[in-house]
Amino acid sequence: MTNEKIHLSPPDVGPLEERYAIAAIRSGWVAPLGPEVDAFESEMARRVGTAHAVATNSGTAALHLGLLALGAGPDQVVVVPTLTFAATANAVVYTGARPFFVDCDPSTGNLDVGLLEETLARLRRDGRRVAAVMPVDMFGRCADYERILPICAEAGVPVLEDAAEALGAVRGGQAAGSFGQAGVLSFNGNKIITTSGGGMLLTDDATIADRVRYLATQARRPVPHYEHGDIGYNYRLSNLLAAIGRAQLRRLDTMIARRRDMRELYAKMFAAVPGVRLLGEGDPGENYWLTVIVVDPAEAGWDARDLAAHLADRQIETRPIWMPMHLQPVHAGVEAALTGAADRLFATGLTLPSGSALKESHRARVEHAIDDFLTTR
Repeated sequence: MTNEKIHLSPPDVGPLEERYAIAAIRSGWVAPLGPEVDAFESEMARRVGTAHAVATNSGTAALHLGLLALGAGPDQVVVVPTLTFAATANAVVYTGARPFFVDCDPSTGNLDVGLLEETLARLRRDGRRVAAVMPVDMFGRCADYERILPICAEAGVPVLEDAAEALGAVRGGQAAGSFGQAGVLSFNGNKIITTSGGGMLLTDDATIADRVRYLATQARRPVPHYEHGDIGYNYRLSNLLAAIGRAQLRRLDTMIARRRDMRELYAKMFAAVPGVRLLGEGDPGENYWLTVIVVDPAEAGWDARDLAAHLADRQIETRPIWMPMHLQPVHAGVEAALTGAADRLFATGLTLPSGSALKESHRARVEHAIDDFLTTR
């Protein structure tokens, strides 16, 4: 056994990415924008099935610009799942709007649709201006858009899909990132594909795409001199990083298959363990980005922290589910509609190593370590 640390979702890059990056360097296009960015946008739009794609330097930037393009600003609220990464809520605050947190479905971790409907009705009764709803496709599993989209349409509220974790996932034959008025992907180092850092906004609406491109390039007007009519942002993706993204996109299906294999290993290992379930198990359209187990200590006789400590002693990384936004000190006092579901998942959930770059020796170490833990309980 080696002492090399096993990570949750390390970058999966190799010779193809190296070849694309070298070609981009040799082309002379080393600054933001360029032919690799154009090609990456075109290829991603085709993959997801949208008319437009705009590459940015992070998924957070794409969320920010997407909200601005939808008109989010002061004196408005944006409905955000409380169970999400901080970037979702942060992007709302960047616009001057305020997040309104809504709890999750305990079986999937995705937005509680019934609670969303109640929240929108309440906000409408109170005369509140709702700029957008931002469902999050948690851990690579699409939210319930068959229900979310009609509810939001009835309320007259646009949907900005946070599909940061979900590239390659589908629901009802439709790709993650293509739901609502716009969707956002992340290519951070731990995502299913990576450009080191980067993101993308996807939409069928040319007006949204044009607005996002404009704001992402410092809101520079198309004149020979530097002229700006709005406050813009330096949010466009590097041509070099886009080249890596193009190579990663060609390997996406293979990487999903490897993550699926890891999920199936965990499903087999925990199938007969009382009090343990895989979060969202049974969704055939997910991309298997991260596998999460949920542990009921009363049934299992141990809790998620016990397994986490056991694996940490063996240099195997795990992590709790996202700490809900309504518990974050920075969002103290922010309005929320809660059932306690996100709190319970935070207390009982554990994310396990899931990356496509994990070697067979890594998988064997993880399997052996979990088996060792379970046989002693």
